[in-house]
Amino acid sequence: MNSKSKIKFLTIVLLIVIGLVGNSFAQEFNASVDRTVVGQYDRFQVYFTFNGSDVNNVRDFRPPNFSGFRVLSGPNQSTSMQIINGKVSASLSFVYILQPTNVGDYSIGQATVEFSGKTYKTNPLNIKVEKGTPQQQQQSNGGYTDEELSKNVFIVAESNKSRVYLGEQLTVTYKLYTKLNISSPQITKLPQYQGFWAVEVDPAQTITFDIGMYKGERYRVATIKKVALFPTKTGQLSVTPFELNIPVIVKKKRTGNDIFDEFFNDSFFGRTETVDYLAKSNTLKIDVEPLPSSVAPSSYNGAVGNFNFKAEIDKNKVVTNESIMLRLTLSGSGNIQLLKAPEPQLPSGIDKYDPKVYDNVNKGSVVSGQKIIEYLIVPRVAGDKEIPPMEFSYFNPEQRRYITLTSPTFKINVVKGEGQYEPLAGNYSKSDVKLLNEDIRFIKTSDFNLRPRQENSIIKTWFWLSLVLPVIFLLTAVNYRKRQEKLYGNLQLLKFQKAEKAARQRLKLARRALDQSNISEFYSELSQALYGYLEDKLSIQKSEFTLESALERLGKKNVNENLISRVREIAEKCEFVRFAPQGETSASATEIYNEAVKLIVEVDSSLEKKR
Repeated sequence: MNSKSKIKFLTIVLLIVIGLVGNSFAQEFNASVDRTVVGQYDRFQVYFTFNGSDVNNVRDFRPPNFSGFRVLSGPNQSTSMQIINGKVSASLSFVYILQPTNVGDYSIGQATVEFSGKTYKTNPLNIKVEKGTPQQQQQSNGGYTDEELSKNVFIVAESNKSRVYLGEQLTVTYKLYTKLNISSPQITKLPQYQGFWAVEVDPAQTITFDIGMYKGERYRVATIKKVALFPTKTGQLSVTPFELNIPVIVKKKRTGNDIFDEFFNDSFFGRTETVDYLAKSNTLKIDVEPLPSSVAPSSYNGAVGNFNFKAEIDKNKVVTNESIMLRLTLSGSGNIQLLKAPEPQLPSGIDKYDPKVYDNVNKGSVVSGQKIIEYLIVPRVAGDKEIPPMEFSYFNPEQRRYITLTSPTFKINVVKGEGQYEPLAGNYSKSDVKLLNEDIRFIKTSDFNLRPRQENSIIKTWFWLSLVLPVIFLLTAVNYRKRQEKLYGNLQLLKFQKAEKAARQRLKLARRALDQSNISEFYSELSQALYGYLEDKLSIQKSEFTLESALERLGKKNVNENLISRVREIAEKCEFVRFAPQGETSASATEIYNEAVKLIVEVDSSLEKKR
């Protein structure tokens, strides 16, 4: 074998070894339970899950010895597959339903499978069995009570801090936990943030569930809302609950002891029903401490966080009347939008114009960004000018102290421009006097050469028009002003009259998303357009708005039942697709868009007739 053949052979062997090693690293076989602490008569599930790029070659699954437990069902197999960025991943699960036989601490041993000639083992699981009553088992066999639903579907509000300083950021996260199948949740009441400045963080268009543990039990969990709060007053503040109406899909109750009813009530035949359940999050209590006032610097203006301060000018040598850009930049983490920059103190002879302010806010888990303030200053008098240092102070809650940042002193050399007149200068040149003579015209005292002007006795038409038209215009403006003041004095009437116009503006955003084939965003914008129209037209506060209350008010205004039914249908369709957009096409979205536009016009026409 020559050298080239040897190199080719070694390359092939190396590629095969790398492929086998990479393939072995991609496989995992794990064990998990839906809860680690169970009652003596409770049922719980054990999952043995194999993850890899190919699960078709998994062979010879061997469960552990379930000593101390009764096997009620299993192994039940389930397979899932997903493709992310062109990479295929799959999982094969073996699920058992177990029931303890006695109280105590137990261990579930290792399960094994064979894959591509290699044996994979799971980790052991520890289960604690506590005392219980047989009634627990009997209740779980029937339908779900409110108490049972609250244990299987609930919302948890979590705060990363329970004690903060005035103005310090805390982040509240709302998570939805469920063990049951649910449909599209609908918001019934948003939380109230009294005493806080609120900034919503990374708003999600859809709900994505993952597997998580809560108090030792396994749930499907999704983050449904995250908000950054900045307290504006001290003391103990409360964050009210977040409420969702959640359609829960449960197995139907047995109607009797008929053996056929029990047989067909098996989950295989899909005998389920949907139950509406109102889930409420817990109320959060936040203790807000005042900032230490005795050591606050004189330049402190309410900033809390961790910031940087930078000041700069674009030039330090100019001629008179030439502009200079003075830029102040505040950056860091905290409530950027509420920051107040220090005011520059300019020497005499320099004019300052109103600043331009730019906010660039990053609404992540920690709100950060920068605020840029640009001043246009113009030196009018020649000479050496000096802008004194500026101070920016803030309170750092992590270090529990005030920090003062100081800008440098800016020295500006101003040179008098050619031919320019300086009102504050002490000496004048000949060219200055000549320029002054050209600027000022003296009054003549003789040699007028005046002639009498002929008078026209006929008053022209334009003269009368110039007298009448301003009066007409003034009366029209006064009448229009009174009408606008009356309209703006009645906010409900203003919203009522402008509801359709506002809805059309929102529908443009939905149409734009549809043209870009962004189906999820399209349904989100369409839902906001419909809900916003109903809020304005029916004078419902956003915090109090629900679809049911809006439909009830439409009914009280004698709107046609068919229109009300169509409103419900489109609203529910939008909400469903927002959380489950799979399978929706642009054709169906275009159809529902046209129907929504037509529906808003018909409802608006019906309400106008009822006035």
